[in-house]
Amino acid sequence: MKVQIIAVLLASMALSACAKEEVKKMGTNEVVKTEEEWKEQLDDMQYHVTREKGTERAYTGKYWNHKELGIYACVCCGTDLFLSDTKFDSGCGWPSYFKPVDNQVITENRDTTAGMVRIEVVCTKCDAHLGHVFPDGPPPTGLRYCINSASIDLRKSSEPPKETAFE
Repeated sequence: MKVQIIAVLLASMALSACAKEEVKKMGTNEVVKTEEEWKEQLDDMQYHVTREKGTERAYTGKYWNHKELGIYACVCCGTDLFLSDTKFDSGCGWPSYFKPVDNQVITENRDTTAGMVRIEVVCTKCDAHLGHVFPDGPPPTGLRYCINSASIDLRKSSEPPKETAFE
């Protein structure tokens, strides 16, 4: 009898934990689509970069040497990621920024592919691969967010975008 009670309690706790995790997932703003839906929405390079963690060749992306004012947003879900006034020329051949619009919009993951240890950055809302962050950027952060042009879209502005709180 004690074994049955313990088993019921453990099963109940497991179901409760699963239900809480499901509520947590449902309460986020995550964008979840099938691979077919992503392929329909994105062009081949965008899909390769954002969904397959690919990289465009240096000096080939549309934003690597771009200077217009605006906000760079995730090509997959539209989340604002970087302000144009945080963009700088790092000489690496990809668009580089010294900080995101907010610490909540980017998730960092350890990346050990290609025989290196790097920090991958992905869009928190839709898990799109954006690029990598390195500790060799300019002040005030000392960071260089090296981002694939294929993972972002520019929403142009006639004046510099407003600075958001940076945590």
